[in-house]
Amino acid sequence: MRIISYNVNGIRAAMTKGFCEWLKTDPADIICLQETKATKDNVNRQLVTECGYEDYWFSASKKGYSGVAVFTKIKPDNVEYGNKHAVSDDEGRIIQLDFGDIRLINAYFPSGTTGDVRQTVKYSWLNDFYSYLETLKQQYPKLILCGDYNIAHTELDIHDPKGNKNTSGFLPDERAWMDKLFSSGWIDTFRVFHPEPNRYSWWSQRFPTVRLQNKGWRLDYINATEPLRSRLKSAEIYPDVKHSDHCPVYLELN
Repeated sequence: MRIISYNVNGIRAAMTKGFCEWLKTDPADIICLQETKATKDNVNRQLVTECGYEDYWFSASKKGYSGVAVFTKIKPDNVEYGNKHAVSDDEGRIIQLDFGDIRLINAYFPSGTTGDVRQTVKYSWLNDFYSYLETLKQQYPKLILCGDYNIAHTELDIHDPKGNKNTSGFLPDERAWMDKLFSSGWIDTFRVFHPEPNRYSWWSQRFPTVRLQNKGWRLDYINATEPLRSRLKSAEIYPDVKHSDHCPVYLELN
């Protein structure tokens, strides 16, 4: 099972930048998208299905905002839209699919970059989501949680940790949430294979040289619960795939 997680920063915009041509290269069996900024009705879905993927969408009620989707060549046994959390579901942040004994969660975590109000929403969402995951683990021990977490976990995951210590996405309480996640039976699958620095999945678009100079953050993860450790085969980040300010991250399982 090959999985990609990718914040496309608007699927329709990505499609004008070669996204569908990339799909034709068979990059993964399951592709989890975040920040689609679209509903399935205003996307040319035939371009996706022609590549052999079934598509599942969960969009925000607000047009052109947030939203997640999954393109898969493996038929899921079950699809759940949202997680019955009103604010999160209204913003189209979570879609869940079952593949045999594995539940895959595709999540677009809130950003707090616009100010205190959204940062408060982010903390509330994180707390609620952690509790939700703890309960879900009882029913589904084999979980995969992929998506744009909007958090760089450690100093290894950001090009300028000192300069960003007061920046949303690298705040102490956000990083502590990641600590808590990884100490409660979750695996940072990328770091199992890649302990090295300077591996990022997002670059600010404010300055075009930032990506060229690799001054990035690792905000995108495909994390798995401990019962899946023996099935982890490889993980990667693909910075040369450029349809978005993020790039795809990859996990392969046996």
